[in-house]
Amino acid sequence: MKNLVASGAFAISLFVASAAMAAEQTVTLSIENMYCASCPYIVKQSLTNVSGVTNVDISFENKTARVTFDDSKTFINELTKATTEQGYPSALVQQGG
Repeated sequence: MKNLVASGAFAISLFVASAAMAAEQTVTLSIENMYCASCPYIVKQSLTNVSGVTNVDISFENKTARVTFDDSKTFINELTKATTEQGYPSALVQQGG
């Protein structure tokens, strides 16, 4: 019985530790091919549809997207893939802040 309780406690501590390691990240992506008023909307929708994304701010003027996401649910390459698949290739400009 003690082994079962100890195993359960260990499993729970691993789960809590991995959840604690997950963090919300904010990155800035440069976005290519944004030329018209509807482009920022399409880019925002493509990023919003990525699992784990919690916020997207698009700057048409600067041709950038500031994306906040849960790094336990998605990765930066998934963000750039999402925009590229819609015809707006993107690349990491800044990680954090």
